[in-house]
Amino acid sequence: MLAAVTWEKMGTEQMNEKITREMISGQDATVARVILARGAVVPRHSHRSEQYTMIIAGALKFVFDDGEMVVHPGEVLLIPAHLPHAAEALEDTIDIDFFAPPRQDWITKNDSYLRQSAARK
Repeated sequence: MLAAVTWEKMGTEQMNEKITREMISGQDATVARVILARGAVVPRHSHRSEQYTMIIAGALKFVFDDGEMVVHPGEVLLIPAHLPHAAEALEDTIDIDFFAPPRQDWITKNDSYLRQSAARK
């Protein structure tokens, strides 16, 4: 049976002191709302999923091997599968992440890179 749910009803997960996440996964994709406090850092990582990141509020700086890119509200960034990247919240930020195929590491809670301290060292 189909039903609409709110982000809050999906359950908020405190990843660390600066990052929270709400997510839902289906058979073919994962969608998440990620809330990052200014200065939060997502360490360098890669995954088998394509990632589409849409910034709702704030700004995220993404760091790739060949450069950096700042993504602002209303912009969408496509990160190809297996491309190493990191991110830093330049402001308090809300983003929507869409992954295909689903992020199994997030589903199984095997995402220790996000569960570490989120502040820049």
